[in-house]
Amino acid sequence: MFPTRPRVKLTGCEEGPHKRLGEQGEPGDGWSVVRRKVFSSVAVIAAILAAMGVASAQDKPKGVDHPKVADHALPPGARLLKMQTAFNPALPGSGEGVRLFTKTVKQMSGGMLAIKIIEPGRIVPAADMLDAIVAGDLEAAFTWSGYAVTKAPVFGVFATVPFGPGPEDMTSWMLEGDGGRIHRDAYEKLGVAGIPCGVQGGKGGGWYRGDLNTVADFKGQRLRFGKFSGEVMARLGATVVPLPPGEFFYQLQQGKVDGGEMSTPAIDAALGFDKLGLPYYMPGWQQPSAVLDFLMRKDKWEQLTPAQRAQIETACRANIVWMLSRSPNVQGLALEKLKASGVVIKQWSPELLKAFRVNTDVVLKEQADRDPDFAAALANQRSFIAQGANWRSLSRLP
Repeated sequence: MFPTRPRVKLTGCEEGPHKRLGEQGEPGDGWSVVRRKVFSSVAVIAAILAAMGVASAQDKPKGVDHPKVADHALPPGARLLKMQTAFNPALPGSGEGVRLFTKTVKQMSGGMLAIKIIEPGRIVPAADMLDAIVAGDLEAAFTWSGYAVTKAPVFGVFATVPFGPGPEDMTSWMLEGDGGRIHRDAYEKLGVAGIPCGVQGGKGGGWYRGDLNTVADFKGQRLRFGKFSGEVMARLGATVVPLPPGEFFYQLQQGKVDGGEMSTPAIDAALGFDKLGLPYYMPGWQQPSAVLDFLMRKDKWEQLTPAQRAQIETACRANIVWMLSRSPNVQGLALEKLKASGVVIKQWSPELLKAFRVNTDVVLKEQADRDPDFAAALANQRSFIAQGANWRSLSRLP
């Protein structure tokens, strides 16, 4: 029998959940004004909550209050930006990146530019933050580039390309190739300044209630996957279930779905997926990397001083480097934790990886035929990555 766990509202982003946190810190220290929730628990639930970093209200020491965040605490003449995040700051990877980014901006500016983090969903749902930026309801946002796909399919090249570039190659294309220009131009068409501000590593391949070794094993399976990978699954005979991240654990636990992807190993471990007793498949072919973005409406971005814009851009580049350096260790530790909890780590069979790739090529070609901007960006990305393939092959030890 599977353990139960409390329902925790997640953001729409596949990178992680939405958890209410306590009010904490000052603008730019990496935390926002958020709320604590009270959970009733049994032993298993308490262990899961501890892994998720959620404390109950009863755990708060008596007589100790979190400091209030006040704009007047800033130095005279300082600028405060209020930024909603799509990522829970308590989670590894993208959540940690939110905190580091705001701290870096504050330190670089000597406290004259501070960013106050607003929790996921506080003002608008994570998937609607781009619309809120354009409408002026949000001053700034830290988000996943994939949310912009509803506005322009070209953003999928930065977020959800199966068998696409890994985080190192994605970063190289963004910073040294044409990726940064394509990314900037796509946002400017929407009236938005979009700054690449993080590169997330690959996801796990997903959690499944049964063994999957051949293409035939997918027929009739009810699976949770994203856009392109979901189309690949459908071509293999699976039924794709459009399921919010916050419901996936429970639906999987109850057998209402047969499996699917969640996030990176570190986030999956933090969310307690090891408690389900299911095998974990690798690699995450469906999303080898994803670009995270800092957004402001173009006119508001241009109201910042040149020095302030440079500080944000530099902090974003530093954030990318930090995420790249941290990810291998964090994901490695997460896999060790999952194995220690009894999770069986399985690798996709050669037959399935070939089938995934063949069908991915079909799905991406269909998308490219529908949208010329997507086609041009994907071709540019592939050409750039191919140019360095010979060097990678020759320079790396066998």
